[in-house]
Amino acid sequence: MTDWENLLLAYRKAAVGKRGRWAAAHFEHRLADRLLGLQSELLDGSYRPGGYRHFMIREPKRRKISAAPFGDRVVHHALCNVIEPLFEARFHPHSYANRTGKGTHAAVDRLQTLARRYRYVLRMDIRQHFASLDHAVLRAELAPVIADDRVMGLVDVILAGGAGVLADQYDMVYFNGDDLLAAERPRGLPIGNLTSQFWSNCYLNPFDWFVARELGCKAYLRYVDDFALFADRPAKLWEWQRHIVERLAALRLAAHPVVQVMPVTQGIPWLGFVVFPTHRRLKRRNVINFRQRLSGRLDDYQAGRISFAELDASVKGWVNHVRYADTWGLRRHVFGSMAPIRGPGRGRSIQSGSASTPSAP
Repeated sequence: MTDWENLLLAYRKAAVGKRGRWAAAHFEHRLADRLLGLQSELLDGSYRPGGYRHFMIREPKRRKISAAPFGDRVVHHALCNVIEPLFEARFHPHSYANRTGKGTHAAVDRLQTLARRYRYVLRMDIRQHFASLDHAVLRAELAPVIADDRVMGLVDVILAGGAGVLADQYDMVYFNGDDLLAAERPRGLPIGNLTSQFWSNCYLNPFDWFVARELGCKAYLRYVDDFALFADRPAKLWEWQRHIVERLAALRLAAHPVVQVMPVTQGIPWLGFVVFPTHRRLKRRNVINFRQRLSGRLDDYQAGRISFAELDASVKGWVNHVRYADTWGLRRHVFGSMAPIRGPGRGRSIQSGSASTPSAP
């Protein structure tokens, strides 16, 4: 894990899309010295994470994001470079979040494929997911796979550095056999860490295989804490739901009380889309949020705070996402009604999510 090549690769991954920011540029200014310093600290066991910077986001729901110092993000990548392949081979094939070759759009494709094969769907999610993840349960899942005690020591250091970060986002849940000391159990993974995203999959991997093997559900998928099971009889799905609540409790997790068993023909809310067997729609909230963001970005461009390229890139990112639904008419409506954009330079226009050539000033 501390090989120079691995640390250099970790830096490059951590810097993707961030080289223009102060933290990444400051680290790069004396790159060799900083990587050698991290290498020395990791080898002698003196490495300790820095403090987090916290901020709130409200899309798609209100969440507290914790940003680690850039050097710590390099360490996270160095660790995951080495241990992730060990766990990837063990992961359920239909866990889609934060995995190479998976992702949001693959999860939407899988959901629609299952909606075409089965009549009913059970949708569930986990209450306060990242804030609920119990460190002892997670460590019990990681330790049998990670043979190097020094690497497990680093895992413990990173876990301890994030303990309590989401304490204000967690409402205590007591499970069978708990006493009052259960409230003191270390829990919570900072939302924003690469390690948190990866460890979330490790934590829930036994649950994925429980659904597939013990419940015998062949039509299942999960994206972070959202998961869906399909069957042709609602009674079967409600039976599975009871077992799922019990299995999650064994992992010290609580299912969200809102549970949906519904015909697939009603449309399944999933990752910002509403998925039908025959087509997909974009959630109305997604359109409203984009219009608000676009208005803000236009103001920034016209005030000279961002370039046209930055404005265009944000629009293209949204279009690349929503094109996975039947949104051609929506895109034409959104962008067709826009007047040419006037900024510090020449007027320009955006058409269906991409920049056209400059128009007359």
